[in-house]
Order: sequence, then C-alpha cells, then structure tokens
Amino acid sequence: MEKNDFIRNRIREDVAQGTLEQGVITRFPPEPNGYLHIGHAKSICLNFGVANEFGGKTFLRFDDTNPLKEDDEFVDAIQDDVRWLGFEWDDRLTYASDYFQQLFDFAVQLIKDGKAYVCSQTPDEMRVGRGTLTEPGVNSPYRGRSVEENLVLFEGMRAGEFADGEHVLRARIDMSSPNINLRDPVFYRIRNIHHQRTGDTWCIYPMYDYTHCVCDALEQISHSLCTLEFADHRPLYNWVLENINSNYHPPQIEFSRLGLEYTVMSKRFLAQLVADGVVSGWDDPRMPTIAGLRRRGIPASAIRDFCDRIGVTKQDNTVEMGLLDFCVRTQLEPAAPRGMAVLEPLKVTLTNYPDQGGEEAGEWVDGVWHQQNDELGTRKLHFGPTLYIERSDFEEVPPKKYKRLSPGEMVRLRYGYIIRCDEVIKNAAGEVVELRCFYAPDSKSGSDTSGLKPKGVVHWVSASEGIPALVREYGYLFTVAQPDKNDMAATLNADSMVEHTAFVEPAVVASDAARFQFERQGYYYRDPLGLSADVQDDTPVFNRIVTLRDSYKPTQG
Repeated sequence: MEKNDFIRNRIREDVAQGTLEQGVITRFPPEPNGYLHIGHAKSICLNFGVANEFGGKTFLRFDDTNPLKEDDEFVDAIQDDVRWLGFEWDDRLTYASDYFQQLFDFAVQLIKDGKAYVCSQTPDEMRVGRGTLTEPGVNSPYRGRSVEENLVLFEGMRAGEFADGEHVLRARIDMSSPNINLRDPVFYRIRNIHHQRTGDTWCIYPMYDYTHCVCDALEQISHSLCTLEFADHRPLYNWVLENINSNYHPPQIEFSRLGLEYTVMSKRFLAQLVADGVVSGWDDPRMPTIAGLRRRGIPASAIRDFCDRIGVTKQDNTVEMGLLDFCVRTQLEPAAPRGMAVLEPLKVTLTNYPDQGGEEAGEWVDGVWHQQNDELGTRKLHFGPTLYIERSDFEEVPPKKYKRLSPGEMVRLRYGYIIRCDEVIKNAAGEVVELRCFYAPDSKSGSDTSGLKPKGVVHWVSASEGIPALVREYGYLFTVAQPDKNDMAATLNADSMVEHTAFVEPAVVASDAARFQFERQGYYYRDPLGLSADVQDDTPVFNRIVTLRDSYKPTQG
C-alpha cells in the first residue's frame, strides 16, 4: 500500500518536477555516544525506507565531532542495529571526520567574508550574552576583531596553541534575532583530546549545527529529514548553506519524534541507567535500545511494522506500549512454535501409573508445534509417573467456576491423559509440595474412550526428561507511563525482571527455533548470551518477549 505522509508526498512532488538530478538521497546521522533506541528505529525506517521506495540511496553517516563521549563500541553497535533492522548502506558509510578539512576550509572562508569571528568569552559570559526568549542578546566584545586577527587566532586554535575553552569560533549573524539559534552560534570549540579516527590530527572540532548541514551538501542529500526539535534550527541550517557557497542546498524537513510509554527515550538518561547499575547494560532486555529489544527477542519485522503503524506526522506524541506489543504478537503468532514450560513447578505423582522400573519409565506422546501451522510438524513429549504442573494451576480451595486442578477434580494434561487429584502433600510450613493423582489410562489425547469430562486443560513437563532452565519475565522498567527524567529512581519498577527456575520440555531446548510460545504463558526467546559472563553454565535462558494478549486494539487506518 502506498504511504501518503507529508514527507513522501513532498518527495513525490520533487520527483515529478524533475529537480532531483542525483535521485532521492537521504542520510541517517547518529552520534556514536551510546546505543540507538526505538526512537532512532523510526528515523532509520523513514530514511532508508523512503530512499528504497523511490529507488534512491541512504548514507549512514556518523557524527563523530565530540571525542569526549564517542567510542568505537557505539559505532559497531549502531551498524549492527541498522543491519538487523533490514537496511544496508553499501559503500555509503561516512563520518563527519571524513570532512574535517573541508569543514575547516569553509570556516576559514566565513572568517575572510566577515561572517565568523573568534570569541574569547567564557561559556558563562556567552550564555548570559545570548539573552532570553524575550530579551535580545548582546554583542560579544570580540565581535569586532579584524579578519586578520581572527585568521591568526583560528589557525592558532587549529595548531593547538590554546587550552580547551580559551577560544571558540562563532558565526556573525544577529544577536537581536528572535531565534536564539541565530545569535552568533558557536561553530568550533577546542578539544585537546585524542579522536578515535583522526588521532591527534585535530584539536578543534565543529559543532553539530555547522557540521551536519555542510555534510548534507557535500553528500548531495536530497532531503534532510530530522525530528521536530530541529525546526528552530532550520534557519541556521539555511544560513550556513547560503553562506559557504557550496552550490548545493538540500531542504531540511522535520517530523515528530517517537515517545513511548513506561520508558525514557534519551541516550543521556539511558546511559545513566547503565552507569547506575539499574540495568545490566545497553542491551538489557528491559531497555528501549534496539540492542535490548533484539536481545529480548522482538523480531526486526515487528519494529518495522510498529514504525509503519505510528506513521510520520508533525505532532509529537507518546505511543502506547500496547501497540508495540500488538505488533510483536502479530509477527509471532503465525510462526512461533508452541512448547510447554513450567515456570513455578509443582510436583505431580501419578500413583497408578504402571511401574516399568528403571529411568526409562513412561512413554512418548505426540504434540503439534502449532495448531494452525501444519508446516511446523510435531514433536515428542515424555509422559511418565512424575510430572510438573504450574503451581498456579492448583487451588486447594478453588473459587467458583475454577477450571483447573483441585482436590477430587479432574483436568486434562495437554496431549496426555486426564488426571484426578486424590491427595495433597504439604511440608512442615503448610506449603503444598506434591499432588498425588490418579490417571485414566483410557483417556489419552486423540484416542480417549474414558467418557470423563475434565474441567480444563493444563500444561506440564516430565520430571525425568524436562530440562532445567532460567526463565526471565520482563515488565515495564518504570511504574508510570511518563517517568520523571529528573528523578528516575522514584518510579523504577522493582519487579521489572523476575527470574524463574523452570522446567522446559526437551524438544524446545533441542529445536533450532529461537522464539517460542510457551503455552498459556507468553512468547519467549532463547537468550543467545545465556547466563551472565561470570557464570559458566550451559543452563538455557529464555526471555519473555511479550505476554499472550492484552486489551489493546489498533486503530484502523
């Protein structure tokens, strides 16, 4: 279906007018100072998506202009994220640092043209001098420096003759402009620090507002797509391109950023969660980072579907978490094999099951992997005299209309037999530790001739053949839909991760599939990283991706 948001409609108009000599060219320009989150996924899907739709291409350009915060770990992670989402950049991987010399040369020309000057004010003095939203700024006392003096100082900055913060290069625009971004913004600052790509070649680094528009021009980006917070920066974007004589001027077009309930969507605040040890790392499955969502088991197709559904608008809004969960279920429901896992095991002994002796007692029964997907086939489940059922599937004093196991009542074990609870065993503390049950030999699923009418069906795992596993149940990271970023600790969810020592049927552990529906539980993903690095154990680890259902219903577009 053709998408008709305002960005695509603008591109269609430009294509129809024949103004795009190089075709549609977009760019995704992340700063490598952290891992990408799902808000970035929206931008990735938009930039790469529109280029693909119009037969164009996309640059993956790293804005590596602040070596104080950037790291190759983040560069690698970002590339992994973009590829995992399903997009490629071919030979169009670039860095702002690729253009450092050209950026410097343009800055020198701005000085020669009287449109930039070296300012020696302190950061506090500049902050005060910029004015407010209602009061104009005040010219820097260094604004009147001659072209010659500015060139000497700027070359000195470039040569490493000054300390950090001693000078900056500012554009000479208008200190009384109603747009604060045009009040002589800083274009260059001194950073006497090693850069991960250029080493010690440079000790001055350009600011983003100057860098990204020049890079857009140099790469001949046809449509510079960015989020709404840059709308007030657009006049500066235009000023730079109109004054560096690049002979190429792409339009900047803004769209709404993504807000998502029960989380924070800022690399700065996500970095704080990592630094404070609230989560295990950037890829913690509770994090809204793409790496965290991937490790949780959310498929890339679900994130692309989510981004499609929220669309592209000019109005910021916060999206319900239920929509993301819906998209995940939509992708998993037709394809994820069904298996059985008991998260809180309660022992069941079948007192009349034939005593065959030895460890091989029992039988193997057939179960389909998916009731609606015959292509997934069947698997074998071991049924024997000792089983585990879910602790929540038994009530000693059941409420009305209870359809699970209770004293004297019957249930069917999925793919197995009907059982009846005859005796409840408790420990010294009065806790139920075992159920002793009768099983009906002629009630086997698929060939039942018993005539019995059990109340319900419950899942189970063989005690002798079940595989011990660690199952992690993930909830929201925060207890409120709109967390206070300035006091995140106040609303952190103490139960955002609950671990279970569970038993999983052996066919699940032996399967090559990565994602399963644990029947009556939810959708789960076998964590490729397993237990923590300091634990040497081959115990499989399963992360809950999403529960089976909730009340969310998507809006019909």
